Amino acid sequence: MGDWQFFALLMSNGILIGLMYSLIALGFVLVYKATDAINFAQGEFVMISGFVVAVALGAWGAPLWVAVAAGLAGMVGFGFGLERVMLRRLIGRPIIAVVMATIGLAAVLRGFGPLVWGADTKALALPIRDEPIVLGPLFIPPIQLLGATVSIVFLGAFGWFFLRSRKGIAMRAVADSQQVAMAMGINVERYFALAWAMTGVVSALGGIVWGNLLGVDVHLSLVGLKVFPVVILGGLDSIPGAIIGGLVIGVVENVAAGYIDPFVGGGTKDFAPYVVMILVLMFRPYGIFGKKIIERV
Repeated sequence: MGDWQFFALLMSNGILIGLMYSLIALGFVLVYKATDAINFAQGEFVMISGFVVAVALGAWGAPLWVAVAAGLAGMVGFGFGLERVMLRRLIGRPIIAVVMATIGLAAVLRGFGPLVWGADTKALALPIRDEPIVLGPLFIPPIQLLGATVSIVFLGAFGWFFLRSRKGIAMRAVADSQQVAMAMGINVERYFALAWAMTGVVSALGGIVWGNLLGVDVHLSLVGLKVFPVVILGGLDSIPGAIIGGLVIGVVENVAAGYIDPFVGGGTKDFAPYVVMILVLMFRPYGIFGKKIIERV
């Protein structure tokens, strides 16, 4: 394989992985747009949804559509319940209260998943082939192509929702100021719940795709940390930023791993995204598409 073919292979895999990162990053963006806070439990949401679908397929022997429906319904219900039981009490409180609540929730979920379903890695089998699709010098894994396609569809759908729909505009107003939104007659509690339910949908889709790629266990929650540089790079409140940030991080980690790993023995892709994140914070702390007035916690 020539140099240009190797580079093209790294770029194509990086783009596909980057789009899959963007889907998880969308969960951060949805919560931030509605609550002006960062959901540090996003990776745990992905892990829990992966557990639900994997157990439904494996232990219960459910058909794929039933398992996927169970994962989606379970995460939407979890999002609504979480907002009703815990987060609704934090409306109007300092943003740090919501942030700390999600950090505590992440710790609880990391223990809850293995406690209920076991600590062993569970397979999440999808009816797609394992052999890569060969297009000239490119070898495209079908699961990456599926994940990228799902990401594009839902990123486009949520982008339209926030820019064109009345509910999306109202959700952005809630993020700007909860007190002003309530004074204008917007039901802040309803839009909080909607944001967390939408995050549940994104998490369920991410759990299915990444669960098939990596297997489902407690380590699946680390996807949330891998995605954090994506949202910092693109801007916490920007859906286009989530797409661009995902593509940049996906390409950077794949190209770095391809060219630097042979000299250092591996592990480059684990820290390269954070190097990019630090550089962005130094020169453009609000991200490529983020608002300059946003606050970092």
